[in-house]
Amino acid sequence: MNPVPEGYFVLRELKIRENDYSIESIRMDDAEKIRQWRNQQISVLRQKKILTKAEQQSYFTQVILSEFPKIDPNPILVRFLLGNEMIGYGGIVHLDWLSKQGEVSFLLETNRSKISDRYAFELGVFFHLIKQLAFGHLKLNKLTTEAYAHRPHHVDAIESSGFTRVEILKNRARVKGKWVDGICAQCDKSSFQSSQK
Repeated sequence: MNPVPEGYFVLRELKIRENDYSIESIRMDDAEKIRQWRNQQISVLRQKKILTKAEQQSYFTQVILSEFPKIDPNPILVRFLLGNEMIGYGGIVHLDWLSKQGEVSFLLETNRSKISDRYAFELGVFFHLIKQLAFGHLKLNKLTTEAYAHRPHHVDAIESSGFTRVEILKNRARVKGKWVDGICAQCDKSSFQSSQK
């Protein structure tokens, strides 16, 4: 029996750091913690229903594990750490390796996400780290992201982290019985490189 891979081959034990924060490859044993966070914060996600343990385990086993050995995996999910504690996760999804672009996803641990200042700061740190991964290590050219307008602090944090608003998708999702717009933003490699000088 082959051992379960520790993470994505393309990350090869890579850990990108900023002070006490870091990102590294997701692990199979992160599945349950992520499931709990997703169910607790379902109104901010594209997720339509509560995830069961079996559904989450199936997704990690059938989708994520099968991507670990690939040269061009899709998605690439990472753990967001403060010291050695996982405080969130996210990554690059809907990857198009030919056009070298993908969409950033991010979810902070539920209690941390309720404190606006902390949320904005830690989202900014995560986005900075994910841009280093995307533009430096993976050689991507563009990142996009989408947020729902009923979370203005989230939208503001994204735009403060170097992403430029490019489109508003009217009535994109129904949240607690009301239609909300989707705010689309992007960042490209050249903008990121300019900001690092």
